[in-house]
Amino acid sequence: MTDKLAKILTAATTCIARSGVRGLRVNDVAKEAGVSSGLLYYHFTDRAGLLAATLEHINKQVSKDDAPSAKATQDSGKHLRHLLLDEIKDDADVRRNSVAWNELRACSIFEPELTEPLSRTTSEWNREIAEAIQAVHAGTSNQEAAVTAEILTSLVEGISGRWLSGFITTEHARSLVSGAIDSLTAPLRKVSEEDLGS
Repeated sequence: MTDKLAKILTAATTCIARSGVRGLRVNDVAKEAGVSSGLLYYHFTDRAGLLAATLEHINKQVSKDDAPSAKATQDSGKHLRHLLLDEIKDDADVRRNSVAWNELRACSIFEPELTEPLSRTTSEWNREIAEAIQAVHAGTSNQEAAVTAEILTSLVEGISGRWLSGFITTEHARSLVSGAIDSLTAPLRKVSEEDLGS
C-alpha cells in the first residue's frame, strides 16, 4: 500500500470515528488526508468502495504490529492474547480504529453495502484467532477452534463497545477479555493434555 493510500484510509477512519458512517463525506476525508476528492474517487470509485477499504485497513492495524519476527519471539499463548487484548488499550490509534470499527459494524444494519466487507473481515479475524487457538492447544479440532474464536471475537466487540462508551475502564475491559480467554480455552487445554498423554 502506498503512503498516500494509507494516509487516505487513516483519514477515513478518523472521519468515521469523529462523525460516524452516516456523517462521512468524501470531501471531508479528502481534506483530512490533504488530497483532492478526485484522487479518492480514482482509488475507490464510490463511497461504498471507500468504506470497504477502510474496514480492511482497520482490520489490518492490529496485525501490522504483529510482524512475523514478533510471532517468532512470542509463545503461542501470548500471541493469542495479543490478538485479542490489543483491540482494547489506551492508545489513540487503537481507540480511533475501535470507534470506527464499531460504527461500521452498527451501520451495516442500515447500509447493506457494508455487510459483505464486514463479513469478510470478521471471518478473517475469526480464522486468525482459531489458528492461534490451535497453535496453543494442539489437538483442538477445526470446529472447536472456530466456535471458540467466534465467541471470543464477539465478546471483544461487545466489551469494546462498553469500553468506548466509558461504561468500563480499559483495565477492567482487558481483565474481562483475559478471563474469557482463560475460561473458554480451559476445556481445550484438557483435551490437548489428554492427546499428549499427560
